[in-house]
Amino acid sequence: VQLQASGGGLVQAGDSLRLSCAASGRSLSLYFIGWFRQAPGKEREFIGQISWNGRLTYLEDSVKGRFTISKNNAENTVYLQMNSLKPEDTAVYYCAAKLRGSARADYGNWGPGTQVTVSS
Repeated sequence: VQLQASGGGLVQAGDSLRLSCAASGRSLSLYFIGWFRQAPGKEREFIGQISWNGRLTYLEDSVKGRFTISKNNAENTVYLQMNSLKPEDTAVYYCAAKLRGSARADYGNWGPGTQVTVSS
């Protein structure tokens, strides 16, 4: 499966953005999709995931209550809705895929990321 994240941009603190992770090649119904981000000078950070059937989501404490993940299997797309954005959310955001039953370390199929910049 090939993944492409999009929807980033420059926003002000408190604004919202919705990122998309569009898949091609295979159905997303086979995969968990994870969202990651990497800020300048920092390690890539896992921020959340959604299960293959869209019924289970997980978000790290750093974004819980502000971000949500959803999935549209018919469109083969996963969304990351980001609300109440903060300057510390500034990063390149990536989506990745892993098969059911595999570990978080198995996330792969990285596509190009999308830049999110939040000004104060």
